[in-house]
Amino acid sequence: MSGAKGRGTAALYAVFFLNGIVLASWAPRIPQVKEQLGLSDGQLGTALLGVALGSVPAMPAAGLLVNRFGSRPVARCAALVYAPAIALPGLAGSLTGLLLGLAVLGASVGALDVAMNAHAVDLERRTGRARLSSFHGLFSAGALAGALLGTAAAAGGVAPRTQFAVSAAVGAAVAGLAVAALHPAAPPPPPPRRGDGDGGGQGGGGAVRLLPLSALGLSVLLIEGVMTDWSSVYLADSLGAGPGTAGAGYAAFALAMTAGRLGGDRAARAFGPVRVVRWGAVLSAAGALAALLSGSAAASAAGFSAVGLGISASFPLVVAGAGRVPARAGTAVATVSTTGYFAFLAGPPLIGFLASHGGLRTALFLLPALALAAAALAPALASGGGGSDQERRGAGPGCPEDSPAGASGSSASWRPGKR
Repeated sequence: MSGAKGRGTAALYAVFFLNGIVLASWAPRIPQVKEQLGLSDGQLGTALLGVALGSVPAMPAAGLLVNRFGSRPVARCAALVYAPAIALPGLAGSLTGLLLGLAVLGASVGALDVAMNAHAVDLERRTGRARLSSFHGLFSAGALAGALLGTAAAAGGVAPRTQFAVSAAVGAAVAGLAVAALHPAAPPPPPPRRGDGDGGGQGGGGAVRLLPLSALGLSVLLIEGVMTDWSSVYLADSLGAGPGTAGAGYAAFALAMTAGRLGGDRAARAFGPVRVVRWGAVLSAAGALAALLSGSAAASAAGFSAVGLGISASFPLVVAGAGRVPARAGTAVATVSTTGYFAFLAGPPLIGFLASHGGLRTALFLLPALALAAAALAPALASGGGGSDQERRGAGPGCPEDSPAGASGSSASWRPGKR
């Protein structure tokens, strides 16, 4: 049985990696697709909205499906649609075709995000061991690999259509093998009783307790979205860095994110999730300030690296915290995921708007402000959404359980402090 569980865990790691590598392989080819279709900047912006138009409604829908059928079948279906859907942007022959293809891609990746995170939460409940940060570390590693593969294909003169077709075929085969090996999830829990779940009642409702977690997720994914789209632009436009040095700004951030997530579970066990998020956010704020106040591209890239390391474990811990809220697991994970993903998409346009009025450097001072907001919201990760004074300080191991009845299908013996 332990061998089967081990295969199921490895399969879920593969699903997270697949999620990252498929979508990231599209990003480096955007300029070529734009040129092939003869799109203006405005038309390309419209087409790129397709990912959001597909993913944002798909996430809450996936949460409801997870509640009804469990996380494994939803993850299976989403992965088997998502992997081949990467071929659609390469097949598009018009703006409308690209928009629709990206909407399908966005819907499938949004559904997969919710299902795989819900499945990871279930795995944590079963094993009493923290894994979400390392799962997200595999996602970040996949994103880096996808970006490198897309860049290499572009440099080698491979047509986007050819690259995406090969990615779709290989991805579908890997997805089929991975999802077939996922372990069965726990049966979906019954609807929460009034006072224990989404409704009100003693101790606060699940929906209310998700608010600070959603705000925390929004803050850290706003930072991640802004860094993804604007870090290299800042080094190039504001500091005059060349293409290689400017690209190193995002690379430093992404590498630090990956390393931090791979070590995030161990840090949470040692220091507690509240401390990890709080002091990590302080590190991010300091790194952002150093990057923006320095006149050196190299020093700014180092500051961006600190930003990535500081927020790396935050969103995985938010998802884990949502899984402990006494509400249906699919709904809880979908709520924080949808809020966070919306922030990830909305952050870059917000910076563009602010930069058009006060300059890019000034606009990017939103980064340390968001990091400090995340530090202030870190106590939302205390067990049960409230917790003891020790938990509010982020005391980690030894945190008490959630409600005595166990929240939303979690085992009575599962303690967040053991994660």
